[in-house]
Amino acid sequence: MKPHLINRIARRAVLRLVLALAVCLFGPLAASADAAPLGSLVNIEGMRENQLVGYGLVVGLNGTGDGQQIKYTGQSIVNTLKQFGVKMPENVNLRSKNVAAVMVSATFPPGYARGQKIDVTVSSMGDAKSLRGGMLMLTPLKGVDGRVYALAQGNVVIPGIHAQGNSGSSITINSTSAGRIPNGATIENEIGTDFADKPTVRLSLKRPSFQTATNIVNTINRSLGAETATAQGQTSVEVAAPADPTQRVAFVAKLDALDVTAGQGLPRAVINSRTGTVVISDGMTVKPVAVSHGSLKVVISESTEVSQPNAFGKGRTVTSPATSVKVEQDRAHMFKWPANVKLQTIVDTVNAMGATPDDLMAILQAIDEAGALNGELVVI
Repeated sequence: MKPHLINRIARRAVLRLVLALAVCLFGPLAASADAAPLGSLVNIEGMRENQLVGYGLVVGLNGTGDGQQIKYTGQSIVNTLKQFGVKMPENVNLRSKNVAAVMVSATFPPGYARGQKIDVTVSSMGDAKSLRGGMLMLTPLKGVDGRVYALAQGNVVIPGIHAQGNSGSSITINSTSAGRIPNGATIENEIGTDFADKPTVRLSLKRPSFQTATNIVNTINRSLGAETATAQGQTSVEVAAPADPTQRVAFVAKLDALDVTAGQGLPRAVINSRTGTVVISDGMTVKPVAVSHGSLKVVISESTEVSQPNAFGKGRTVTSPATSVKVEQDRAHMFKWPANVKLQTIVDTVNAMGATPDDLMAILQAIDEAGALNGELVVI
């Protein structure tokens, strides 16, 4: 065989080897670039958190507790002293600035048993200036059914700082009227779940989507066997699971580790009406549209005119109010965009004209009402 043919065959063989290695190394990465663990896309029905709440007292404050106008704090102190055998006169109005009435809240994680610890959040109910240095007295935490599930007690950790001078001037960094107690509550009663009572495990999608539900079903059936999972709509998927509790836990752990490609949801533009924040997802476009926006300002000012008819004291000083009303109208701006322009381009153009967050929100809402927005506008 001729040498140049041998070299050509050798080069082709090397090229095929390189392509095969590239497919092996980069093919799975490319295929799973948009994939996410199943556990991040769904919640397991029956394994959810529960909220607990309680009322208690924080003591040991350095004069930063509730003031005299907060009457329920004094009543709570009297009731607490009665539990320890201290008798107070009838109708006494006990006051102490070293005590603050607080609400205590906590989250009961799924599956927690007696004796385990959870964090609690302590928030002032009255006019306490700071809870720094205080200790929460023993407080029962109840569920929505009125049953006590945990007991909380401990030193409150306050992230904020409050300082005040004798003149009344003060400075506050973060909030000093709320704090946390790490591992501050102990579970006393368990909350049962129906996780092991049914022959199937239901997966509830965090973001309902027909495409995501279909991808979940296909991935589970491909990995664990045909007809293992069935879609119940865009919100949930039923998965046949082992009856043995140990096997079921291992089965759900395997489900959580499966990589699933989430469906392409509808693009969104989210507006925070309180802060003026605008967040736009990728793929948000606008149909051909023209927008004219201007602002009308009405300024009303009040002043007082003083006149004294007689400067030598024989007359009296006369005051009369004077009102000035002024209307200012800014020049309206006309914007026109072609088809399929990105919404981010519109926002950048409007911001470049010096528009305020209120102007931007008004423009986006008007574009959405005109049906020119290829996506969903969400105002929070």
